Amino acid sequence: MKIFQREQRSLFGEILDWMLTPLLLLWPVSLALTWLVAQGIAGNPFDRALEYNVRALAELVAAPQPGLAQFSLPQPAREILRADDADQVVYQVLDGRGELIGGDRDLPRPQDDARPPPGEVRLRDAELRGLDVRVAYVWVALDAAGTQQALVQVAETREKRSVLAAEIIKGVMLPQFVILPLAVLLVWLALVRGIKPLSQLEQRIRARKPDDLSPLDERAVPLEVAPLVSSVNDLLTRLKDSIATQKRFLADAAHQLKTPLAGLRMQADLAQREGAGTDELKQSLQQIRRSSMRATHTVNQLLALARAENGGVPITRQPCDLPRLVMDVVQEALPRAMERHLDLGYDGAMPGAPGVLLDGNPTLLKELVRNLVDNAINYTPSQPGRPGVVTARVLADPYGQVLLLQVEDSGPGIAATERELVFQPFYRALGTDADGSGLGLPIVLEIAGQHQAAVTLEDTHPGRLPPGTRVNVRFSGLVKGARAP
Repeated sequence: MKIFQREQRSLFGEILDWMLTPLLLLWPVSLALTWLVAQGIAGNPFDRALEYNVRALAELVAAPQPGLAQFSLPQPAREILRADDADQVVYQVLDGRGELIGGDRDLPRPQDDARPPPGEVRLRDAELRGLDVRVAYVWVALDAAGTQQALVQVAETREKRSVLAAEIIKGVMLPQFVILPLAVLLVWLALVRGIKPLSQLEQRIRARKPDDLSPLDERAVPLEVAPLVSSVNDLLTRLKDSIATQKRFLADAAHQLKTPLAGLRMQADLAQREGAGTDELKQSLQQIRRSSMRATHTVNQLLALARAENGGVPITRQPCDLPRLVMDVVQEALPRAMERHLDLGYDGAMPGAPGVLLDGNPTLLKELVRNLVDNAINYTPSQPGRPGVVTARVLADPYGQVLLLQVEDSGPGIAATERELVFQPFYRALGTDADGSGLGLPIVLEIAGQHQAAVTLEDTHPGRLPPGTRVNVRFSGLVKGARAP
């Protein structure tokens, strides 16, 4: 069991969490708000009754002379006031000097700093002998100026209010205990039905055969999933094309290797036959050597193409002196060129010149130049007194914007109709007798693409015969303002 491994979550679980979590979090808030509202609703009718009672008692306060208060509550009225089976009801009447002239002495007085005008009834919460009470009070003027005021208060315990609030809360909350589980169940069922097309899509994909790369039906999935299915279809199309290309590549590679290997076997059989002379043995060995070199060259180019086609993995880059790389390749190819009586040379920018540093992979760039030079050597004929010419050239932009690599020859050239076809693996221009596998230019194109370079073909000598071939590789990823070491 791996520690710190993140548990894989399902889409169903994520949506269910996002829908139910707010619901479950808001439910206690709803209960609390219901409790507060119920308290207010339950208290309103009892507050109105308290206000009525305190007004009735205030009307019984008399002022026979200014500043003097009298209060008289008949016994039947006192009994009616206190006739409550659930709550205790007390009253209090104080004269202008704060002396008790009726009711209960223990009822606390209101704060004087918030005294309302005479005749205005106010309500407040208080405590009386350890019990929470609701108090209604009013000030009664004892003179015309209102300087002397009597206080009338009626207090009631909160038992009836609590009972009514509990009934209201019970009536509201009990249905919620039934509705909430039903809501959760309905959400779950809706999600099951909502993601059913995804399950069906999964089943269709799992039921496919390994070689079935046909596109998925985008009309059979919800609108929100259609972009995902479209992306999968694009991937399947690219994968199908890639597999087809690989199969064609392998078939062509097998065909290219078949000829030199068959030649090796035939020459070996000729060398082993009875009565073969020394000259015949030498000739067979030369053919074996030539066939083995051709097979080796083909295999090396296949490996180079495989290295160049790195599957989209970014290549490692560093500043590369392109003239130095080209001159190294030209020097390596000189023995082959001399063997074929070719004039191989280099001109253009020198190593260390301004604007010749290229931000690239030196191994791949050298492979690119090597294939261009090898192609030029292979396809350029040479005659005594009229040697073929192969020239490699690097032209640098003084402003460091573009670096141009050219490899040109004096060979038969490539027809304009074939200049796109020659970049396909194993394709060889019509009428070509030279040895080759048809992989050189595909390797060049692949490496150039990894360096954001453009490859073009043109005649070396337009309008002349033979026209020759010039390959232009235009680089733009330069290390600006730098010089080679």
